[in-house]
Parts: sequence; C-alpha cells; structure tokens
Amino acid sequence: MNGPKLCTKLSSTYLRKWWITIVIAAILIIGGILVACEFSVLINLIVNRMIALRPGAKTYGWWAKPPVEPRISLYVYNVTNADDFLSNGSKAIVDEVGPYVYTETWEKVNIVENDNGTLSYNLRKIYTFREDLSAGPEDDVVIVPNIPMLSATSQSKHAARFLRLAMASIMDILKIKPFVQVSVGQLLWGYEDPLLKLAKDVVPKEQKLPYEEFGLLYGKNGTSSDRITVHTGVDDIHNYGIIDKYNGRTHLPHWATDNCNRLDGTDGSIFPPHIEKSRVLEVYDKDLCRLMPLVFEQEVITSNEVPGYRFTPPEWVFADVDSHPDNMCYCPAGKPSCSPNGLFNVSLCQYDSPIMLSFPHFYLADESLRTQVEGISPPQKEKHQFFFDVQPKMGTTLRVRARIQINLAVSQVFDIKQVANFPDIIFPILWFEEGIDRLPDEVTGLMRFAETVPPKIRVGLIVALFALGVALLLLSTFCLIRNSHRQSTLHLEGSNYLATAQVDMNKKQNKDANPSNVRY
Repeated sequence: MNGPKLCTKLSSTYLRKWWITIVIAAILIIGGILVACEFSVLINLIVNRMIALRPGAKTYGWWAKPPVEPRISLYVYNVTNADDFLSNGSKAIVDEVGPYVYTETWEKVNIVENDNGTLSYNLRKIYTFREDLSAGPEDDVVIVPNIPMLSATSQSKHAARFLRLAMASIMDILKIKPFVQVSVGQLLWGYEDPLLKLAKDVVPKEQKLPYEEFGLLYGKNGTSSDRITVHTGVDDIHNYGIIDKYNGRTHLPHWATDNCNRLDGTDGSIFPPHIEKSRVLEVYDKDLCRLMPLVFEQEVITSNEVPGYRFTPPEWVFADVDSHPDNMCYCPAGKPSCSPNGLFNVSLCQYDSPIMLSFPHFYLADESLRTQVEGISPPQKEKHQFFFDVQPKMGTTLRVRARIQINLAVSQVFDIKQVANFPDIIFPILWFEEGIDRLPDEVTGLMRFAETVPPKIRVGLIVALFALGVALLLLSTFCLIRNSHRQSTLHLEGSNYLATAQVDMNKKQNKDANPSNVRY
C-alpha cells in the first residue's frame, strides 16, 4: 500500500514544479509585451534627462558654446546702370556678385540660471572673413541704393511739402545721391553716412538711432545687448529651448494680434525632442521681426549618416492677405499697408526704414517682383530654399540653410529732385545664406546611438523574452501531458496490483476457513 502513496506524493511535487515553470513562462511573455509597448517610453525619458539644459552636463556645454563653425555667404546686387536708371528711366540692371563668406563663432555669455527653470544669456557672434572661400576681397566695390537716403525720402512722402523741399535742399548741400559706391565690407559693417551724422546732431536724444554709421550688419560682430531667456526643459521637456522672454518681453509690440506677436519659438539650434512630422516648428530671430513657422517636407540623411527631418517655411508664410487671410495681423495699418505676395515688411523693427524681406531671387514671390530689374535669374529651390534639417528624437538641428533676401521698398517723391525719377519699386539689395553643414562626430555619434541602438535592444529583448517564455510554456505543457499519461498508467497498474492482492488474500482467507480441504 505504501507504493501508490509514494507515487502520489512524487507526482504532486512534479506537478508543482512545472506549474511554477508555466508561471515563469507567462511572466516572460508578459514582459515581452511590456517591452514592445513601453520600451520607447523609457528611452524617451532617458533622452529627456540627457538633453535638458543642466549646468555641467555635456549637452549644456554644447548649447552654451556650440562646437560648430557656422558660415554666412552674402551675394550683393551690384547696380551697373545707376545713371541711366535715374536719367533715362531705364530698367535697373544688377549683377549678382559673391559669395562673400564669413565663418562665425557663437557663444552664450553672461548666463544666469533662474528659479523658474529658465536660463538668461547674451549671444556673442564673431565673424571672420574668409577670402579663400569668397569671390573676392571685402574691398570689392559695389554700387547699391542709398538706403538711409531712400528710407528718409520714402518716409517723407506723406509729410508736409515744405519738409520735403527742405530735405531736398539739405541733400543738395550734402551732395547725397540715390546710389552709393561702397566696398562690400562697408556695406556690411558700416560706413559714415552724412544723413545719420546730421541726425545725430539735430534729432532729439529720445529719437536718435542707436548707431552713427550705416551697415547691414552694423553692430552685430560682437556681444549682443539683447537679453534672451529660454526654458531649460528640466521641468517640462515640451518647453526645451523655447524662448520665455526677449529683452524682458513675452510678446512683440508691432503686430495686430497676440498670436502674431508671440516670441515662444527657439533660436533654431534646438527644438523640443520627439518631433513628429505633423508638428510645426517655430524659430525666432530679431531681424525676422516675427516667428518663422517651419513644416515637414521630407526625410533626409545628413553627411554624418544621421537621419533627420527637413522642415521649411510653408508657402503662405510671406503670402499676401488675399491668398492667406491669417497674414492680415502683419498689416497693423490696415490692408493698404500689407506687403505684396512673397514679401514681408520689417520696417517696424528697422526704425521705420522700408525694408522688405523675401526669399532669394524672390523665391515663392510674384514673378513681377523679380522682373522689375534685370539680371536676377529665376529662383531655384535647391539654391534659394530656406530649410532646417532636424534630428527628430533629440530635437537637435543637423543642417541649416537660412536664406533671406533684403529689399528696399522705394516710394517715388516728386518734390525731392534727387529721387524724382526714382520709381515706386522693390529694389533688391543683397541676399545671404547662413547655416551649418554638419555637427562634430562626438555629437552625431551620440545621435546615431540614440537613433539606432535602442530599437535593436528593444527587438532583441522582445525576441528573447517571447522565445524563452514560449519555450518554457511548451516544455511545461509537454511534461504535464506526459505526466498525466504516466499517472494514468500508474493508476491502472496500481489498480491491477490491488485487485491481484485482494484475490490472493481472499484465497488465503478461504483456505484458512476450510481446513478440511487440506491434505495430509
């Protein structure tokens, strides 16, 4: 009788072991499901922690002093028939000269960590001329519209007539002409202008311009006085790199609505991470006088073999209000003050100088703007498009081509004899492209790791957990089935054994009960 009991006890231990194995297999399979669903969340948390701007962190150092060498290439529209244009009413002819290339060094200085999860700083930009990359030296001479003069005459168009006549007399005395002959270096970094010099002496102090010379990049070679405050992303990664305040302001004062006056974009070097193709990125630059929206265009692979997303301004960004009514907010003086299609009026940010921005060669603008002068070839997307290539997981800019053209909106003023023959025209001055081609290998190596390794680890873990879990489950099931068959066999054998033993016992009892049957 002890044999069957022992078998039953061994069978219970055997069953318990395999049921535990089944539980482990189920845990492994559930773990594989969790990895499949939640592993990316864990990786995103690690990325968020890694890129947030914490003093002392490597990414903070890259942000404060970017390990890149940005370049700006400038192309000047040299006017070749200025006298004929003014005297005979001929169409202006321009010759695009350039590029004139400068390398840049960027550094954020006077950094202060604020209590609300932001950092405040000033930006230092140092420009170095690269004659070896340029079409000529900075001393190359060009003829361009006299921007200070034409700005003053255009602004006087609706002033009292005697003021315009007085202005004409002053310009006659100072021998100021509608076109100036200057070097490329002077056009960019500044030259002494007689009108600005006069304004310094006669204009009330509170109305004086903050410079004494005129140059399109005057005062930009050095540390900017603009104080910028950005979110670190430590408290909320969705605000990573977003401007909180610019010179103490949260909004611009120029435009008709709060939405168009917003400043909450980035400087273009970083964006909040985990970028989807449907997201609209926004970049703020003081000279643009607004946020520049960027929408997804295509997937790209940079020279560092890092995959990225290309974002470009939408076609409506400089569209007229008839084509895109939402741009009406950029016409604070009403529809008559709105810019033509393809132009953006930044005069409110340029001391009322009638400066109009466009893309180079009037890309995405009306063809009539380009043909107002001769010498500008039709725009080409690959040469004149504005774009940012961004690494979507980390939100870091990989490659940039910020391409903008500067134009002067000249108004004809008959009472000022010097410009009486200068027609109403959008006159192109120059265009430039600023940007970077690639990031250092240390930075891109980290990006490639973040982009390629975690998915491989995820797949490996899913396969391993599922494979091991399924293998254990199959093995446990097989062993339990086999054990079930064995138990049935043992039970049958045990039953036969008991039956035989019972028969033998009955025979013995019968024999003991009938001793007469025993033979002597």
